[in-house]
Amino acid sequence: MKVIAMTVGSLGTNCYIAYCEETKKAVVIDPGGDAHKILSAIRQNDLTVEYIINTHGHADHVLANAQIKEATGAPLAIHEADAGMLANAKQNLSFYLGGGLNCGPADILLKDGDVINVGTISFKVIHTPGHTPGGICLLAGDVLFAGDTLFAESIGRTDFPGGSYRQLITSIKEKLMVLPDDVKVLPGHGPATTIGYERVMNPFIQ
Repeated sequence: MKVIAMTVGSLGTNCYIAYCEETKKAVVIDPGGDAHKILSAIRQNDLTVEYIINTHGHADHVLANAQIKEATGAPLAIHEADAGMLANAKQNLSFYLGGGLNCGPADILLKDGDVINVGTISFKVIHTPGHTPGGICLLAGDVLFAGDTLFAESIGRTDFPGGSYRQLITSIKEKLMVLPDDVKVLPGHGPATTIGYERVMNPFIQ
């Protein structure tokens, strides 16, 4: 698996294009803005986008959904508990940023344990509620796309509608900290880290 990482949108969201080197089939994770930048990377690498996946429904992770979907024809997937956020400006927080984002409905509603196959890569859906009710992480081999659940030495905010600090800590401890130390964590904002490093250094989960 090859991963193209780019920072998009006004809030510096990490968008990831993960693809199978053999088949050139790809998934776009959290297209939070700058659709032209994402589409340029897709074209330059001659990729076929099979899925667009949102780790949760906040505007800074879904802003370019419609443009990427229109350009690639790929179906949009999000956890069932966050699906309503795509068309609700207050829930996706775009209302508070001076907008009224409506991404339209998702094509695929994800559940914990679902597996999404892209070429030779399998992405396992790990439901990690707390930042949002339907927040997910995606595990592909030894790489975890963590959305806004876990950051380097930090965790996702829980003061937004639907957030729960207790639930987020439980998600991280019971679903992520059980993974091997060498699993690389690619978060929704900020630098990459590893499960082993966060196990020792993250002050929120000691």
